[in-house]
Amino acid sequence: MVSWLFSRVKFCGFPCKNQRGSNLNHLQSRYLVNIKLKWVKDKDLDSVVSAEKDLKAVCFLVSIISSSLEQCVPIYRLRCHRRQLGLPNDVKMSTFIRRYPSIFHESHIRDSAGTPVPSFGLTPEARELYEEEIVVVRQCWTDIRSRLCRLLMLTSGTTLPLQTIDQLRWDMGLPYDYRNSFIPYNHDLFSFVQLRDDRVGLKLLSWDDDLAVSELQKNAGSQQVEEDVRNGCLAFPIGFTRGFGLRRKCMDWLKEWQKLPYTSPYCDASHLDPRTDASEKRIVGVFHELLHLTLQKKTERKNVSNLRKPFSMPQKFTKVFERHPGIFYISKKNDTQTVILREAYDGDKLLQKHPLVSIREKFANMSRKGQLDRSRGLYKKEDPFGHFHHDEVDETRYSSEEMSDYNLLSEYDSESDDPIDNNC
Repeated sequence: MVSWLFSRVKFCGFPCKNQRGSNLNHLQSRYLVNIKLKWVKDKDLDSVVSAEKDLKAVCFLVSIISSSLEQCVPIYRLRCHRRQLGLPNDVKMSTFIRRYPSIFHESHIRDSAGTPVPSFGLTPEARELYEEEIVVVRQCWTDIRSRLCRLLMLTSGTTLPLQTIDQLRWDMGLPYDYRNSFIPYNHDLFSFVQLRDDRVGLKLLSWDDDLAVSELQKNAGSQQVEEDVRNGCLAFPIGFTRGFGLRRKCMDWLKEWQKLPYTSPYCDASHLDPRTDASEKRIVGVFHELLHLTLQKKTERKNVSNLRKPFSMPQKFTKVFERHPGIFYISKKNDTQTVILREAYDGDKLLQKHPLVSIREKFANMSRKGQLDRSRGLYKKEDPFGHFHHDEVDETRYSSEEMSDYNLLSEYDSESDDPIDNNC
């Protein structure tokens, strides 16, 4: 059940400027209301997150292996990527890869001492799908570049640390190795810079007014009341999980909050008092726009936790996700919190599917099929001596380093697979 808190009147045009003068007095007089809305489980949106379990790590590994000259990478060279892959500490790299035999093919190479070392390449089907992905990325090059520009335009200095962009690259459709494969081909727009804390950042070199229009503003003509658009008081699409049961007090507050002036996330908001509802509406607007920049209108909550200073946010800014469950949904699936933009989904269906999302769905289907076939014992595995055995699901056989790598990898992998602080 979806409740919309504004009517729809066809209208074109909107003000993209800061609200000052008489509006400012109204903004600064309305302080944050102590309203707490309950969290209600949404099975449809939870299923969206559950269906992608391990998908990001699988696709990143596909990119890493495909970028190697040999097209087959020894396990010890893959381990340094585990932090970027986001693997749990209790899951070994080799164990994880072996879960997806329809994507990854295992073989063995010999090191300088003649010891067989497990190595992983792609299956022909996975390689073909990756090549299809490369074609789609090239076709969407302009769109991906636009998304990155707008992300940097949301910041106060049009600059973000590379580590922050790394956290968002999957959600925004950036290539895994975007630093080398994407940024150098757009040197007229982006530049690597040294930040004050000695980290490396990415800076936008030129502002584009045509891009500085939020999705809420773009849709104002079809989703907003004409008078509200004229006054700059745009309302957010609101929808609740079936059976939410919003109390009258909360409904009245939400209706009044929706009528507050809307500050574009691309405009200066330094005039807003962070203690007011109007400032909170600006924060909601920033994350509403950020989620629209992602391919699937969602991202893990931890990915935005370090955006406070770049986005000029007050302390505890992510509390808006809990205070506005009609705009954002927080899924707790896959041992993390994922923030989803409600308006982007009809049940569990993404309303506007990006071409790259279709590629990812194919990888997800291929992964699930491989796991199912593996559970049926349909895959054969080559041991270090060239013998083939049925690769049945038996996690206990990989419970120790010696068993998982045939007692032959101690010089590379004798320690546990804890996250390694190493930029590969």
